[in-house]
Amino acid sequence: MTRALVLFAHPCPESFSAALHTRVVDTLKTRGWEVDDCDLNAEGFDPVLSQAERRGYHDPGNTAPVQNYVDRLRAAQALVMVFPVWNFGYPAILKGFLDRVFLPDVSFRLEDGKVKPNLTQIRKLAAVTTYGGARTRALLVGDPPRRCVTRAVWHVCRPDRMRYLALYDMNRASDAKRAGFLARVEREMKVF
Repeated sequence: MTRALVLFAHPCPESFSAALHTRVVDTLKTRGWEVDDCDLNAEGFDPVLSQAERRGYHDPGNTAPVQNYVDRLRAAQALVMVFPVWNFGYPAILKGFLDRVFLPDVSFRLEDGKVKPNLTQIRKLAAVTTYGGARTRALLVGDPPRRCVTRAVWHVCRPDRMRYLALYDMNRASDAKRAGFLARVEREMKVF
């Protein structure tokens, strides 16, 4: 059985992101996967990297403030991130999760000054996201969230399977377009 950590980052339960999150979790559970459903807002995750955490960032055993999340991440064989893109980036709570939990000796190792992957038990990586603006607009600024997932997060996992599912131009998306994206996410999660 595959164990997936689903990271969800949106504060509003009535949002389209919440509908995407539910579709991801339900589809994976229907497949028989064990799902660790991590709703960062509902869990009250604190995204702020404290002064003490930053000063001890490279110290062995620096995981105490976020040990529960480190354990959950290390137990996962799949990681699915569900989030909206705001201001061409992650919501602050998700960025804070990456800052506080993707630590040295957790998500990566430093060997001779080079970053080496340390989450290699994660064999599948996916992001399910929405953008308010058109894809062209995101491309003009380099599409930072896509690059972060498909390069930085990918690098520390080196998964066998990677999916980046994005609905662009959400601000003008019709009901039919949103329904179509929900259906696409379900199809992708059925074969993920």
